[in-house]
Amino acid sequence: MLQIKVAIELASLKLPFKQALLTAAQLGAEAVEIDGRNELSTAELSRTGVRQVRKMLEDLNLRLSAVSFRTRRGYNVIDDLDRRVDATKQALKLAYDLGTNVVINHIGRVPPAEDVQGLTTLRTALMDLGREGQRVGAFLAAETGTESGADLRKLIDSLPPSSLLVDLNPANLIVHGFDAREAAQALGAYVVHVHATDGTRDVAAGRGIEVPLGRGSAEFPEILGALEEHQYRGYLTIRRQDADNPIEEIAAAVKYLRAL
Repeated sequence: MLQIKVAIELASLKLPFKQALLTAAQLGAEAVEIDGRNELSTAELSRTGVRQVRKMLEDLNLRLSAVSFRTRRGYNVIDDLDRRVDATKQALKLAYDLGTNVVINHIGRVPPAEDVQGLTTLRTALMDLGREGQRVGAFLAAETGTESGADLRKLIDSLPPSSLLVDLNPANLIVHGFDAREAAQALGAYVVHVHATDGTRDVAAGRGIEVPLGRGSAEFPEILGALEEHQYRGYLTIRRQDADNPIEEIAAAVKYLRAL
Protein backbone atom coordinates (compact mmCIF):
# COMPACT_ATOMS: atom_id res chain seq x y z
CA MET A 1 0.00 0.00 0.00
CA LEU A 2 1.35 3.42 -0.97
CA GLN A 3 2.45 5.47 2.02
CA ILE A 4 0.85 8.92 2.04
CA LYS A 5 3.48 11.58 2.66
CA VAL A 6 1.90 15.04 2.61
CA ALA A 7 3.74 18.18 1.59
CA ILE A 8 2.56 21.75 0.99
CA GLU A 9 3.71 24.22 -1.64
CA LEU A 10 4.66 27.26 0.43
CA ALA A 11 3.57 29.71 -2.27
CA SER A 12 0.01 28.38 -2.04
CA LEU A 13 -0.25 29.64 1.54
CA LYS A 14 0.33 33.24 0.37
CA LEU A 15 2.34 34.09 3.49
CA PRO A 16 5.86 35.40 4.14
CA PHE A 17 8.45 32.62 3.92
CA LYS A 18 9.07 31.97 7.64
CA GLN A 19 5.37 32.25 8.48
CA ALA A 20 4.52 29.88 5.64
CA LEU A 21 6.97 27.29 6.99
CA LEU A 22 5.45 27.49 10.46
CA THR A 23 1.91 27.27 9.06
CA ALA A 24 2.79 24.22 6.94
CA ALA A 25 4.11 22.48 10.04
CA GLN A 26 1.01 23.42 12.03
CA LEU A 27 -1.23 22.01 9.27
CA GLY A 28 0.48 18.65 9.63
CA ALA A 29 2.70 18.60 6.55
CA GLU A 30 5.78 16.43 6.55
CA ALA A 31 7.51 18.48 3.86
CA VAL A 32 7.27 21.65 1.81
CA GLU A 33 7.93 22.73 -1.75
CA ILE A 34 9.96 25.92 -2.11
CA ASP A 35 9.89 28.31 -5.08
CA GLY A 36 13.48 28.67 -6.27
CA ARG A 37 12.75 31.83 -8.26
CA ASN A 38 10.56 33.94 -5.99
CA GLU A 39 11.00 32.65 -2.43
CA LEU A 40 14.71 31.92 -2.67
CA SER A 41 17.18 33.19 -5.25
CA THR A 42 19.21 30.40 -6.81
CA ALA A 43 21.81 32.90 -7.95
CA GLU A 44 22.13 34.83 -4.69
CA LEU A 45 21.56 32.40 -1.81
CA SER A 46 24.88 31.99 -0.01
CA ARG A 47 26.13 28.87 1.73
CA THR A 48 25.17 30.56 4.98
CA GLY A 49 21.70 31.16 3.59
CA VAL A 50 21.41 27.50 2.63
CA ARG A 51 22.37 26.46 6.15
CA GLN A 52 19.80 28.86 7.61
CA VAL A 53 17.00 27.43 5.46
CA ARG A 54 17.98 23.87 6.33
CA LYS A 55 18.02 24.82 10.02
CA MET A 56 14.52 26.34 9.78
CA LEU A 57 13.24 23.15 8.16
CA GLU A 58 14.95 20.98 10.76
CA ASP A 59 13.59 23.02 13.67
CA LEU A 60 10.05 22.47 12.36
CA ASN A 61 10.67 18.79 11.56
CA LEU A 62 10.02 19.45 7.88
CA ARG A 63 11.66 17.95 4.80
CA LEU A 64 11.88 19.44 1.32
CA SER A 65 9.69 17.71 -1.25
CA ALA A 66 10.92 19.73 -4.23
CA VAL A 67 12.23 23.05 -5.48
CA SER A 68 10.11 24.62 -8.20
CA PHE A 69 11.88 26.69 -10.83
CA ARG A 70 9.27 27.73 -13.37
CA THR A 71 10.87 29.67 -16.21
CA ARG A 72 8.81 32.04 -18.35
CA ARG A 73 9.45 29.92 -21.43
CA GLY A 74 10.25 26.29 -21.96
CA TYR A 75 13.38 24.60 -23.25
CA ASN A 76 11.79 24.29 -26.68
CA VAL A 77 12.19 28.04 -27.32
CA ILE A 78 15.59 29.00 -28.71
CA ASP A 79 15.52 32.65 -27.56
CA ASP A 80 17.63 33.04 -24.38
CA LEU A 81 17.76 29.25 -24.07
CA ASP A 82 21.35 29.17 -22.81
CA ARG A 83 20.44 31.53 -19.98
CA ARG A 84 17.42 29.41 -18.99
CA VAL A 85 19.48 26.24 -19.04
CA ASP A 86 22.25 27.84 -16.93
CA ALA A 87 19.70 29.15 -14.41
CA THR A 88 18.10 25.71 -14.18
CA LYS A 89 21.50 24.17 -13.52
CA GLN A 90 21.90 26.58 -10.59
CA ALA A 91 18.47 25.45 -9.34
CA LEU A 92 19.55 21.80 -9.51
CA LYS A 93 22.59 22.55 -7.35
CA LEU A 94 20.53 24.61 -4.90
CA ALA A 95 17.94 21.83 -4.58
CA TYR A 96 20.63 19.29 -3.71
CA ASP A 97 22.20 21.66 -1.19
CA LEU A 98 18.81 22.23 0.45
CA GLY A 99 18.10 18.52 0.74
CA THR A 100 16.00 17.40 -2.24
CA ASN A 101 16.79 15.84 -5.59
CA VAL A 102 13.72 17.20 -7.44
CA VAL A 103 13.46 20.45 -9.43
CA ILE A 104 10.11 21.12 -11.09
CA ASN A 105 9.55 23.15 -14.25
CA HIS A 106 7.33 23.26 -17.30
CA ILE A 107 9.67 22.08 -20.04
CA GLY A 108 7.55 23.66 -22.80
CA ARG A 109 5.13 22.07 -25.20
CA VAL A 110 6.60 18.96 -26.80
CA PRO A 111 6.84 19.68 -30.56
CA PRO A 112 5.27 17.22 -33.01
CA ALA A 113 7.56 14.72 -34.72
CA GLU A 114 7.53 16.73 -37.96
CA ASP A 115 9.01 19.77 -36.16
CA VAL A 116 12.53 18.36 -36.26
CA GLN A 117 14.25 21.61 -35.27
CA GLY A 118 11.97 22.26 -32.28
CA LEU A 119 12.24 18.70 -31.06
CA THR A 120 16.03 18.75 -31.43
CA THR A 121 16.26 22.02 -29.49
CA LEU A 122 14.19 20.59 -26.63
CA ARG A 123 15.99 17.24 -26.52
CA THR A 124 19.44 18.86 -26.59
CA ALA A 125 18.60 21.14 -23.66
CA LEU A 126 17.10 18.29 -21.64
CA MET A 127 20.10 16.05 -22.25
CA ASP A 128 22.40 18.86 -21.07
CA LEU A 129 20.30 19.31 -17.92
CA GLY A 130 20.22 15.55 -17.40
CA ARG A 131 24.00 15.35 -17.45
CA GLU A 132 24.24 18.21 -14.96
CA GLY A 133 21.62 16.61 -12.76
CA GLN A 134 23.59 13.39 -12.56
CA ARG A 135 26.70 15.41 -11.69
CA VAL A 136 25.12 17.40 -8.84
CA GLY A 137 22.61 14.82 -7.58
CA ALA A 138 19.28 16.48 -8.43
CA PHE A 139 17.04 16.01 -11.44
CA LEU A 140 14.59 18.02 -13.53
CA ALA A 141 10.99 16.85 -13.28
CA ALA A 142 8.67 17.97 -16.08
CA GLU A 143 5.35 19.25 -14.75
CA THR A 144 2.58 17.54 -16.68
CA GLY A 145 -0.21 19.37 -18.47
CA THR A 146 0.58 20.56 -21.97
CA GLU A 147 0.49 17.11 -23.55
CA SER A 148 -0.85 13.66 -22.76
CA GLY A 149 1.07 11.27 -20.58
CA ALA A 150 1.71 9.07 -23.62
CA ASP A 151 3.26 11.94 -25.60
CA LEU A 152 5.49 12.99 -22.70
CA ARG A 153 6.51 9.35 -22.27
CA LYS A 154 7.64 9.23 -25.92
CA LEU A 155 9.91 12.21 -25.33
CA ILE A 156 11.39 10.73 -22.15
CA ASP A 157 12.01 7.39 -23.82
CA SER A 158 13.93 9.18 -26.59
CA LEU A 159 16.42 10.62 -24.08
CA PRO A 160 19.33 8.97 -22.26
CA PRO A 161 18.31 7.42 -18.90
CA SER A 162 17.67 9.91 -16.07
CA SER A 163 17.69 12.92 -18.42
CA LEU A 164 14.13 13.83 -17.47
CA LEU A 165 11.73 12.72 -14.75
CA VAL A 166 8.12 13.69 -14.05
CA ASP A 167 6.05 15.79 -11.68
CA LEU A 168 2.47 14.53 -12.03
CA ASN A 169 0.01 17.43 -11.75
CA PRO A 170 -3.56 16.10 -12.20
CA ALA A 171 -5.22 19.53 -12.33
CA ASN A 172 -2.93 20.69 -15.14
CA LEU A 173 -3.79 17.59 -17.14
CA ILE A 174 -7.53 17.94 -16.59
CA VAL A 175 -7.51 21.67 -17.42
CA HIS A 176 -5.82 20.87 -20.74
CA GLY A 177 -8.26 18.07 -21.55
CA PHE A 178 -6.15 15.04 -20.63
CA ASP A 179 -6.83 12.06 -18.38
CA ALA A 180 -4.80 12.17 -15.16
CA ARG A 181 -5.19 8.45 -14.43
CA GLU A 182 -4.00 7.51 -17.92
CA ALA A 183 -1.02 9.85 -17.48
CA ALA A 184 -0.16 8.18 -14.16
CA GLN A 185 -0.22 4.80 -15.88
CA ALA A 186 1.90 5.96 -18.82
CA LEU A 187 4.43 7.91 -16.77
CA GLY A 188 4.47 5.97 -13.50
CA ALA A 189 8.01 4.67 -13.92
CA TYR A 190 9.32 8.24 -14.17
CA VAL A 191 7.19 10.04 -11.57
CA VAL A 192 9.31 11.41 -8.70
CA HIS A 193 6.87 14.02 -7.39
CA VAL A 194 3.09 14.45 -7.35
CA HIS A 195 1.14 17.65 -6.99
CA ALA A 196 -2.07 17.01 -5.08
CA THR A 197 -4.31 19.14 -7.28
CA ASP A 198 -7.75 18.74 -8.78
CA GLY A 199 -9.65 20.15 -11.72
CA THR A 200 -12.75 19.83 -13.81
CA ARG A 201 -13.99 20.77 -17.26
CA ASP A 202 -16.37 23.73 -17.34
CA VAL A 203 -18.62 22.63 -20.19
CA ALA A 204 -20.44 25.96 -20.42
CA ALA A 205 -17.20 27.93 -20.66
CA GLY A 206 -15.49 25.31 -22.81
CA ARG A 207 -12.39 25.17 -20.65
CA GLY A 208 -10.89 23.47 -17.64
CA ILE A 209 -10.61 25.00 -14.18
CA GLU A 210 -8.70 24.16 -11.01
CA VAL A 211 -10.90 23.28 -8.02
CA PRO A 212 -10.26 22.33 -4.37
CA LEU A 213 -8.82 18.86 -3.87
CA GLY A 214 -11.51 16.19 -3.89
CA ARG A 215 -14.09 18.30 -5.76
CA GLY A 216 -12.99 17.66 -9.31
CA SER A 217 -12.46 14.71 -11.61
CA ALA A 218 -8.99 13.68 -10.39
CA GLU A 219 -9.58 10.19 -9.03
CA PHE A 220 -6.75 10.10 -6.51
CA PRO A 221 -7.32 6.51 -5.31
CA GLU A 222 -6.94 5.33 -8.91
CA ILE A 223 -4.00 7.64 -9.59
CA LEU A 224 -2.20 6.45 -6.48
CA GLY A 225 -2.99 2.85 -7.37
CA ALA A 226 -1.29 3.35 -10.74
CA LEU A 227 1.73 4.90 -9.04
CA GLU A 228 1.91 2.11 -6.46
CA GLU A 229 2.49 -0.34 -9.31
CA HIS A 230 5.78 1.51 -9.87
CA GLN A 231 6.66 1.69 -6.14
CA TYR A 232 6.19 5.47 -5.92
CA ARG A 233 7.58 6.66 -2.58
CA GLY A 234 7.57 10.42 -3.03
CA TYR A 235 5.42 13.19 -1.61
CA LEU A 236 1.92 14.38 -2.45
CA THR A 237 2.41 18.14 -2.45
CA ILE A 238 -0.71 20.24 -2.07
CA ARG A 239 -0.82 23.12 -4.53
CA ARG A 240 -3.74 25.56 -4.82
CA GLN A 241 -3.32 28.62 -7.01
CA ASP A 242 -6.70 30.36 -6.86
CA ALA A 243 -8.03 29.74 -3.35
CA ASP A 244 -10.17 32.41 -1.67
CA ASN A 245 -9.10 31.10 1.73
CA PRO A 246 -5.84 29.20 1.09
CA ILE A 247 -5.11 28.08 4.64
CA GLU A 248 -8.62 26.68 5.12
CA GLU A 249 -8.56 24.92 1.75
CA ILE A 250 -5.09 23.48 2.30
CA ALA A 251 -6.08 22.24 5.75
CA ALA A 252 -9.04 20.46 4.12
CA ALA A 253 -6.72 19.03 1.46
CA VAL A 254 -4.44 17.60 4.15
CA LYS A 255 -7.44 15.86 5.75
CA TYR A 256 -8.54 14.55 2.34
CA LEU A 257 -5.14 12.98 1.66
CA ARG A 258 -4.89 11.50 5.14
CA ALA A 259 -8.24 9.78 4.62
CA LEU A 260 -7.21 8.05 1.37
